[in-house]
Amino acid sequence: MNDTRTLLDIEECPDTEVQKNQALTLEEWQDKWVNHKIGFHKEQGHPFADLGHSVVGVEISELGIREFFMEQNLSYSEEPITGIPGAKVFKSHSGNISLYCCSIFDLPRTNIGKFDRIWDRGALVAVNPRDRKCYADTVLSLLRKGFHYLVSVVSYDPTKHAGPPFYVPDAEIKRLFGTICNIYCLENVDAFEERHKSWGIDYFFEKLYLLTEK
Repeated sequence: MNDTRTLLDIEECPDTEVQKNQALTLEEWQDKWVNHKIGFHKEQGHPFADLGHSVVGVEISELGIREFFMEQNLSYSEEPITGIPGAKVFKSHSGNISLYCCSIFDLPRTNIGKFDRIWDRGALVAVNPRDRKCYADTVLSLLRKGFHYLVSVVSYDPTKHAGPPFYVPDAEIKRLFGTICNIYCLENVDAFEERHKSWGIDYFFEKLYLLTEK
């Protein structure tokens, strides 16, 4: 792991085409919460971003949102989002956390405004590969000038595991964001755990990128 930020270098990587047709429905994501198949979920704040801010989040699973407030022992209110059937927003009574229960692609329709900072962990790697360009355009549309966008992705051999989380190589980051953003690789952490062996892989890295406005 480097101590200094480095501009993105294109890596020699495994075949990235093998996952391009992989797709999960929103219902399948919701089922992961129902069946507690949530290895991606962390009970504590993620070490890359546990810095304390007012937070606006988006999550398709209402169960996942409710469990968050229960785990953190936070009282909250909920209200429907006008114009988006089934969508809701959950707000902590302290006022510093608002979690939107809807598709990320519906978020701009909530009149949510724009953001100075975005922390993307477990999102880009969860988006179906064919939807990544739409996802990137959606996120970039929510950013103000002078933004800082942190995105965490994972690296492993995609020929051995179908995902999710989906493998996102350096070249994909550059394709999605390179026209608008400067891209810096901040960290490349060995995140291999015992559970990853059942995926058939023998390495698993979590990479953290900082994207800033060109």
